[in-house]
Amino acid sequence: MSVELLDAELASRVLARSLERGGDFAEVFCESREGFALQVDESRVESPQRGAERGAGVRVVSGEVSYFAHVDGLAEDDLLRAAEAATAALAAGAREPRQLKAVEVASPSPIEIDPASVEPERKLELLREADQRARSAGDAVTQVSASYSEGSRRVQIFNSDGLVASDERTRVRLGIQVVAARDGVVETGFETLGATQGWELLSGDPGRIADQAAAKALALLDAGPAPAGETVVVVGGGFGGVLFHEMTGHGLESDAVQKDASVYAGRMGEMVAQPLLTAYDDGSMPGEWGSGAIDDEGTPSRRTAVIEEGRLTSFLYDRVRAGHDGTESTGNGRRESFRHLPVPRMTNTYIAPGDATPEEIIADVPDGFYAVSFGGGQVEPASGDFVFGVSEGYLIEGGKVTKPCRGATLIGNCLQALNRIDAVGSDFEMKTGFCGKSGQTVPVGTGQGHVRIAGMTVGGTAVS
Repeated sequence: MSVELLDAELASRVLARSLERGGDFAEVFCESREGFALQVDESRVESPQRGAERGAGVRVVSGEVSYFAHVDGLAEDDLLRAAEAATAALAAGAREPRQLKAVEVASPSPIEIDPASVEPERKLELLREADQRARSAGDAVTQVSASYSEGSRRVQIFNSDGLVASDERTRVRLGIQVVAARDGVVETGFETLGATQGWELLSGDPGRIADQAAAKALALLDAGPAPAGETVVVVGGGFGGVLFHEMTGHGLESDAVQKDASVYAGRMGEMVAQPLLTAYDDGSMPGEWGSGAIDDEGTPSRRTAVIEEGRLTSFLYDRVRAGHDGTESTGNGRRESFRHLPVPRMTNTYIAPGDATPEEIIADVPDGFYAVSFGGGQVEPASGDFVFGVSEGYLIEGGKVTKPCRGATLIGNCLQALNRIDAVGSDFEMKTGFCGKSGQTVPVGTGQGHVRIAGMTVGGTAVS
């Protein structure tokens, strides 16, 4: 895909200015983005929000130290001043950047219908339909909020190695939150539908997520206190992938590994899971939320096997951390905007589908806990210890899912939990999310089929 935000001759001058006082590498990251958001809250239409911005970041790398400056807009004088600011701390001889040459990388997510071409009235109609469907689910539904957002992000990257690469990423997302109340008990259900796609994502029956969110909130009204103690835990597909994202994915990002702040440091090539488990990070998945043709350093997106048949096989690298380890970037250099430096980040991270059906996985559990989706939580990457709140959970009794539970937490250690996964479902599904790290937020995809963990501590309030 070819996107032109900056003339190549101007980019060459900025790169040359960036290396006037030394440095091993220089880069100009240009960005233009537009967005639109609409919300219906309690059947009231909130004011539509539109936004647009354009700017560039200039980075100079010397050894493993990065110097950075950014500017709003793409005016030549501003870009040259940013280049001077980025190189101001250096005092070595000038280095000549290589001649620029464009690299074409096909987008994994071609857009059929530009969402910006769809009238706002149609988007509002979609939200009102979702609002009505959620409210019709039962008299206990007390509040509904439906939101729609779209965004187009165009990036172009020039660097002193001669690279010119660009990408355009269009994302659409629909979200529904439903609150239900009965006899003083209040519960919430939330569902999303999103992708790196155009308006075509919302063809068919997008309002089904309103039904799903309402059903979740209503079911949880009948929830009892969660059990406490160690038990078999089955983690649901789709949103359940958040557990792997937090528990394992962050620990595989190479900046944490190189600081010895990851429990996976020094374990490359070791068996960290049973042979039935294979996991990937893949920024090239067609249409998925974390996908793009390139990362934010211009490296083509790809599928990286981080665990193959139980063995740890790769960390996730950006350019700087790859240089430290004498390897190549895995296409995981990501940044929130032109105002930020790239750092190693996940894209779409998932456990590959297995052979078992969800019914088979659950049928083999005489007593256990079924965690469908998660709320907040925290992980200590250096030790691997974690605590996650469960937003939707159920008892498993006699091989069947029975009573809903509230107030459950999952408590454990990353390596122990990963090694105790003894079944992976075939019902693979991806979900959308946003991940925060280093003061930056980026869109990520998470996914898996149902997964069974042979033993994990469930924190609850049930009295035996």
